[in-house]
Amino acid sequence: MEASVIRLVELLGDAKQYLVPLFQRPYSWERKEWQTLWDDLVELCEAENPRPHFFGAIVLIPARSIPEGVTKYSLIDGQQRYTTISVFFAALRRIAKERGEMRLADELYERFLINKFAEGNDFFKLLPTQGDRKVYRRIILGEPLNADNAGNADNPGNSRLAKAYCFFEKKIRSSQISLQKLKDVAERWLTVVRVLLHENEDPYLVFESLNAKGRPLSQADLIRNYFLMCLHTNHQEKIHKQYWQPMEDRLGEAHLAEFIRHYLIMRRGDFVKASEVYFVLKEYASGKDALEELQTLHTFSSYYARIISLESETNEEIRRAMHRLNRLQVTTAYPFLLACYDDYESQRLSAEDFLEVLRTLENFIIRRFVCGVPTNQLSKIFAPLSQQARELPVPFTEAVKDILEKRNYPKDFEFKRELVEAELYGAGDRGEKTKFILETLEESFGHKEQVAFDNLQVEHVMPQTLTDWWRSNLGENWKFTHETMCNTLGNLTLTAYNSELSNADFESKKRIYAGSHLELNRYFSEVETWREKDIRQRGEILAEKCLKIWSYFGKQNITNLDRQAEDEQVNTFETMNNGDFLVGEVLELFEALQDEVMRFNRAEEKILKQCVTYRVGNKTFLSVVPQKSGLKLYLNLPYEEVRNYTFCRDVTGIGHWGVGDVEVKIQEMQHIKEVMPIVRKAYERQLL
Repeated sequence: MEASVIRLVELLGDAKQYLVPLFQRPYSWERKEWQTLWDDLVELCEAENPRPHFFGAIVLIPARSIPEGVTKYSLIDGQQRYTTISVFFAALRRIAKERGEMRLADELYERFLINKFAEGNDFFKLLPTQGDRKVYRRIILGEPLNADNAGNADNPGNSRLAKAYCFFEKKIRSSQISLQKLKDVAERWLTVVRVLLHENEDPYLVFESLNAKGRPLSQADLIRNYFLMCLHTNHQEKIHKQYWQPMEDRLGEAHLAEFIRHYLIMRRGDFVKASEVYFVLKEYASGKDALEELQTLHTFSSYYARIISLESETNEEIRRAMHRLNRLQVTTAYPFLLACYDDYESQRLSAEDFLEVLRTLENFIIRRFVCGVPTNQLSKIFAPLSQQARELPVPFTEAVKDILEKRNYPKDFEFKRELVEAELYGAGDRGEKTKFILETLEESFGHKEQVAFDNLQVEHVMPQTLTDWWRSNLGENWKFTHETMCNTLGNLTLTAYNSELSNADFESKKRIYAGSHLELNRYFSEVETWREKDIRQRGEILAEKCLKIWSYFGKQNITNLDRQAEDEQVNTFETMNNGDFLVGEVLELFEALQDEVMRFNRAEEKILKQCVTYRVGNKTFLSVVPQKSGLKLYLNLPYEEVRNYTFCRDVTGIGHWGVGDVEVKIQEMQHIKEVMPIVRKAYERQLL
C-alpha cells in the first residue's frame, strides 16, 4: 500500500480511467454534501492567501484488464468525492460554453472529464456503477438534463446525479465568482490522500473498513465482487449481466446471501454461519476457475428459487410437496434439497424418487415436531445428508431413510402417544404446523373437490378461556383437564367461524359444526359430551390416521412397552435428547421436583438419554421426561392404587420412556405439591 498527498486534478491527468467497482452502491451524496463542497470552493475563492484544502481520501487498485487502451484503476473508496467534482466540472463547462468561453470549456472537458483519443467506455475518465452510468454519460457529454426527467429517462432510483448537476449549475449561474476562478481554485487547492493498493490486497475488505460508519457491505456484495475482481475488467460488465444480475433479480437481496450460504453447506457438508459466508466462499473457491464457479452458482440459484417458491416447479406433485415442506419452515433442509434438485435436473434422481425424498423429509419433521424433539440439531443432520446417502450401497431414497431413522426419528408408540397427549397448538410456528396437520387429516378423508383451507382457522372445541358452563361441564378437575388437554390434537379442529364459536358451550358449537363440510367437524354430531375422556377418544382416532399418513419409514419400529432397557445412560442433562427443554420455567419445575424427591432416604438419581429416573436400590420408582411445556412423570405402581387421583392416567399397555403404569403431567409449581403423595407411595412400594 502506498499513500501520498496530491492535488485532486493530478488524478485526472494523462489517459487514465477510474472504474467504480460493482460492489459499491450508486451515487448517494445529497444536498448537504453538495453545499459543503460549494461553500469550501467559495471560501477558497474569496481567501487572499488560500491554503490546500483536504478533500478526503481516494483509494485505488490497478484494475485487471487486457493490456490495451487507457490505464485503469478500480476506485475502491472516494467515488462520491470523485463523481461530485466531475459533475461540478461538467456544470462549469456547460455554462462556459453558453457564455462563449470555449477555451475554458474545452480545457475542462479534455483535461478533467474525458480521454480524448479513447473509444467506447474508455472515453470517460470515470465509469460509475451501472445504475449511474447512463445519467453520468449524458451529463459529461453535455446533453440536456434536469432532475425531473433524468430519473424517468434512465433509472428512477438513481437520479441523484441529475439533482447534483442541477444544484451546481444553479450555484454557478447565481455566483459573482468568475468561471476561470472556480476552475483554478478546484485545480490548485483541492487535495486528496491517494492510497494505491497492491494487486494482492483485498479491495472490498478495505472498502468495508473505510465505510464502517455507513451501511456495511452485505455478504452478497462481497461475494459478487470477489468473483468480478477475479475477472478482467473488460469482461466484468458482461459477466455481471449474464450471471450475477439474474441471480439478484431471481432471489432478491433478502434471499441471495442465504442461498449462497446454503450452497456452501451443500458443497462442504458442514454448517456455515451467516456472518462467515464470504470468507468460507473465498476459501472454497480459491484455486478454482472463478467463471465456472459463478456459472454453477447461477444454475443452482434457479433450483433455490423453486425451493422457496419464487419460481414455479413444472412438476405439479414436486411443487406441491415442496410447498408443504416450506409450510413447515425447515430452511435447514435447503442445502440437502439443493443437492437433490441438482441430481433431479441431471437425471440422476427420478421425479418419483425426488418426490419420495420430499415426503420422507415431511414425515421426519412432523414426527419430531409432535414428539417435541429439539430442532437445534437439524442443521447438523441435513448438511452432510446427501454425501452420506451417496456413500451407502443402497438406493438413494432408502439411504436417506436409513440415516434419518438414526437421528431421533420417533417410533410409532411415541408418535401416537404424543399425538394424544402433547400440546401441539401454541405460539410461533406451532400454530401453523398444527393447522398443517389438521388440513392433512381433512384431506385424508378423500374429498372429491379440493377443500379451500385459506380462510379456515384452528378452533379449540373446549375453549382457551373457560366460562362457568365449561367449568361445570368438565367437572371437579376442570383446571387440570383444561391445562393438559386444551391444545392437544383431540380438542382441535378447523373452522371459518372462530368469532361465532368463541367460548360457546358444547351444544351451541355442535350446531355450528353440523353445518360444516369438513369431515373433522362431522365427528361431533354423534358426541354427547365434551370432557377429558371425549377429547382423548377423538385424539386416539386422529392419531391412528396420522400413523397411516406419516407412517414409520424405518426398519426398527420398536413397540415393546418398557423402554428402560432401550435407554442409554448419559452423564449430564445437556446430553439428554430432550435436555434442551430443561431451561427457564421447566428447569425450575424440574429442580423443585428433584429437591423433593431426593429428600427420600436412599433415593438415587440416574440420567438417561430419554429421561431421568429415581431409584431405591436397583428398583425404579419414578421416571421424569422433560417436555417443552412441563414434565411427564411415570410412577412404578398399579393404577388401581391411585385411581382416585383425577390427574393420574393409566398407561398400562401404552408405550413410553421410563418405568411405570401411571402417568402424571405437571406444568406448575402447585402440581408438585399435589403429586408428591403418590410419588412417595411409589417410593415406599419399592422398599417392600
